[in-house]
Amino acid sequence: MKKTLLIVMALLLTFLGACSSKETTSTAKSSSGDSKDKKVQKIIVGTGTQFPNICFLDSNGKLTGYDVELVRQIDEKLPEYEFEFKTMEFSNLLLSLETNKIDFVAHQMEVNDERKEKFLFNKEPYNVFPLQVTVHQDNNDIHSIKDLKGKKAIVSATSNSAVFLEKYNKENNAGIEIVYSGQGVDDTKNQIKTGRADATITTPFAVDFLNKQADAQQKVVGDPLLNSKVYFLLRKEETPLQKRIDEALVELKKDGVVSELSKKWLGADYSVGF
Repeated sequence: MKKTLLIVMALLLTFLGACSSKETTSTAKSSSGDSKDKKVQKIIVGTGTQFPNICFLDSNGKLTGYDVELVRQIDEKLPEYEFEFKTMEFSNLLLSLETNKIDFVAHQMEVNDERKEKFLFNKEPYNVFPLQVTVHQDNNDIHSIKDLKGKKAIVSATSNSAVFLEKYNKENNAGIEIVYSGQGVDDTKNQIKTGRADATITTPFAVDFLNKQADAQQKVVGDPLLNSKVYFLLRKEETPLQKRIDEALVELKKDGVVSELSKKWLGADYSVGF
């Protein structure tokens, strides 16, 4: 009788052990699946450090500005990605994107034919980029782009301002002497301030920032030359990332985040009118 009882107990323990083993295996697979689902892809975001209020280093050396903080908000909406900034001169951004050194560009990129041919823009714009003629505050001779004939205008190579001015010069035989800045915004600011250049093409919010932070002594004149929508720029094959960025942007607009960031960094809500 005792022998029979021992055999029954042994069989019962074996059965329970098998069940426990199966449950552990099932749990391990579930945990493995969850881990796999939570795999995060690192995305390198190319931006600059010399665009006032857009992407720049603050007094503590921290990278910040409208584009930077918006990208950080988008990153929080996309758990499958981890965004990491890589800063460089503006003129190097497109080449870095083309050669896979970065995954997308956050630097107030407007659509033009050359960029459309090589790259992919996301579909949801995140603000409007107004360009205006900008001169020294004491300059009373230049009132619009028509007054730049025979004058020296300084812009950053490959920038929206440069593309616009080059096209305007060619199509209108405008006679504007275009020069390209060598040290980013500081070079432009100093050349305008010292009179070595007569004008530049930039945004009102950049002018406001430079006047407050660096005594740039600038003013905008005339009507806006361009008032175009801006986007993030990606490689052609990055359609999954493009789709997720757009989804996040739509949510952030509905939440009022884009509007608030624009007011904080640009002085007005440049996200309206889309």
